[in-house]
Amino acid sequence: MELQKLIYTVEDGIAVVTMNYLKNLNAIDEQMADELMYVVDAAEKDPSVKVLVIKGSQKAFSAGGDIGYFYQLIQAGGEVNMDGLISKVGAVADCLKRMSKMVVTSVCGAAAGAGVSLALGGDFMICADNAKFILAFVNLGLVPDTGATYLLAKAIGASRTMELAATGRPVGAQEAKDWGLAYKVTTVEELDEATMKFARKLAAGPLVSYKNIKKQLYDACYADYKQWLDETEVPTQRECAASMDFQEGCKAFMEKRKAVFEGK
Repeated sequence: MELQKLIYTVEDGIAVVTMNYLKNLNAIDEQMADELMYVVDAAEKDPSVKVLVIKGSQKAFSAGGDIGYFYQLIQAGGEVNMDGLISKVGAVADCLKRMSKMVVTSVCGAAAGAGVSLALGGDFMICADNAKFILAFVNLGLVPDTGATYLLAKAIGASRTMELAATGRPVGAQEAKDWGLAYKVTTVEELDEATMKFARKLAAGPLVSYKNIKKQLYDACYADYKQWLDETEVPTQRECAASMDFQEGCKAFMEKRKAVFEGK
C-alpha cells in the first residue's frame, strides 16, 4: 500500500508511525484508518520490529473526525453514515491491544475524538505537557465512538468516563497521568527523545515475556471489545447520527455558535 497520510520507518528494532496529514490536523478518516491497519500488520509480521511507536505532529496528535465533511453532507441533504469509519478505527485499537509487540503512543497537542482511542490503544502513553484529550462528541449530539467509551471505562472506571462523555470537558496531560492513562509527561521539546529512549529500553527487554503479558491482559480485559463495537457502539452512534440534534450540533460548530438541542 502506498502511504499518503502516514510515514512508516523501522530502525534498530523500533517501528515508528508518524501521522502526517497536517491539513486536517491528522483527523482520522477511513483512508488513514486503512493505512494504520496496514502498518500495524506490517510491524506485527516483521521479525526485526520489537516495539511500535505511534505519534503525530507538535501541533496535534490527531484532531479526530472531519466535522466539516459531515456538515457538507447535512447541508446537501445527505445521510451521515459513520458505521464504516467507526468500525475501522475501533479495529485499529483492537489490533494494537492484540499485537504481540509493545506499543508506545507519543502524544503532543490535541488528541480529540478518534485520536483519543488511538492514543489509548497503546500499551504505554508518553505525553508532552501541552497534550489535551478531548471527547467533545456530546457537543455535536453524538456519543463517543471508535472504542473510546470502552477503553476509558476499562482504564479509569465508569464514573470518570461518564463525566468526560457527558460533559465533553478536556483532560490535560498531568490529569491523564494522575488517572493512570499516561505513563509519563515531559516537555514538548523532550517528547521525541523521551519516547525513543523508552522504546529502546523496551526493545532491549524480554520480548517473549512482553508478548505473553499482553496476551494475558487482552484476554482479561479486552476479549469482548470487537463484539461491543459491533453490538453496542455502532448502533448507538447510528441512532445519534440520524437525529436532528446531530444536525444542529454540526451546524452550530461550523457556524461558531451555541447549539440549541431539542432532544430529537
